Amino acid sequence: MGDVVIEVDRLSKMYRLGTIGTGSFRQDIQHWWTTSILKKEDPFFKLGDDSPQQMNNQTLWALQDVSFEVKRGEALGIVGSNGSGKSTLLKIMSKIVRPTRGSVRGIGKVSSLLEVGTGFNPELTGRENIYVSGYILGMSKSEIRSKFDQIVDFSGIEQFIDTPVKRYSSGMYVRLAFAVAAHLEPDILIVDEVLAVGDADFQKKCLGKMREVTHTDGRTILFVSHSMQAIQNLCDRALWLEKGKMKEIGDVSRVVNKYISGVQKHQMKQSWKTPEEAPGNEWVRIKSVELIPHRLAHDAPLDIRTPLTVKFSFWNLTDGIVLGAGLHLFTYGGECIFDVPSPTQPCDKGLVEGECTIPGNFLNDGSYYISLIFVRDTSVQLFYLEECLSFDLEDYRENIQWYGKWWGAVRPKLPFRFEQTEMVLQ
Repeated sequence: MGDVVIEVDRLSKMYRLGTIGTGSFRQDIQHWWTTSILKKEDPFFKLGDDSPQQMNNQTLWALQDVSFEVKRGEALGIVGSNGSGKSTLLKIMSKIVRPTRGSVRGIGKVSSLLEVGTGFNPELTGRENIYVSGYILGMSKSEIRSKFDQIVDFSGIEQFIDTPVKRYSSGMYVRLAFAVAAHLEPDILIVDEVLAVGDADFQKKCLGKMREVTHTDGRTILFVSHSMQAIQNLCDRALWLEKGKMKEIGDVSRVVNKYISGVQKHQMKQSWKTPEEAPGNEWVRIKSVELIPHRLAHDAPLDIRTPLTVKFSFWNLTDGIVLGAGLHLFTYGGECIFDVPSPTQPCDKGLVEGECTIPGNFLNDGSYYISLIFVRDTSVQLFYLEECLSFDLEDYRENIQWYGKWWGAVRPKLPFRFEQTEMVLQ
């Protein structure tokens, strides 16, 4: 394998839905004997040559023929939507779940952090839980004793170390649990969504510790997260899973951009050829609406930096009328972000066009839709075109190592002076 420390070869995992065991005690015993003692193929999951491509009402392929390699000292990010097979892959690699077919070969000691707080007993103190959890995660008593002070210092809860953890806040519990796991010394560390919980300081420490493990100690990390910024900040390469299949693997920026672009929900353009088939009424009929993103690169996803231009055109069906339009931007939670009116314009029958640009570094990340309102004399509504365009904006953070949700409906980049004005020498 050379520098390759993990080799995954045609890994597949099938689940039978709604059934535990084979339905027969005799067959369950035969299944256990055949697979666990004789180490032969599972007789009750007999697979044909093309079975990974087949699915029926009783079976679900969580993984299908996934193959890849990971080198020593590399951090591999694993991305994909919920149900894509990420956690199943990590559980197989952690020897929690057995594959239906295929194999995983690795070199060195493997530790998994699939759930923060494994082995914690709420009745025990923080001190006692450090020893219990550390032992469960594979550390010896002498290792835990030698690292005890480092673990407590990393957790930041020295004052409460002899208090039962049932009296801890959720943040304190998570801090102590990750502090134990962070001080393991495996050759391969498998991590699943540890950045989904905890405050900003915890997230920063967590990511910094994992970066130290790969860049300083030369260990290998497999990292699952829904935070694309965390993936890009920590990892060298990324693996994209979709419905149990490997969609893409390669450079982290390229894979993450493709993944984000693939999952973003877009209704970017609508158009109608004639007034008769177009939405509207006796006053106006809509010809087209379009959202034009000004991407920083051709294959770049829409993120908070991306300026967005809304263009629309409509047929005005009345002479001598003062017309105007308004752009309403909503979140999919129903919150109106803004209502921007256009200038008014005297118009006769014919085609009328409008355009408005939402600048980059203004909106927060999230899912949005746009509605357009058409008015007469600045006050009389003629027609309301609801939810005609929709889009997602992804997060982007530069030189910021905190990955919690950014507060606020908008996220403007405003002039902000910050400088030291006096230095006191001691």
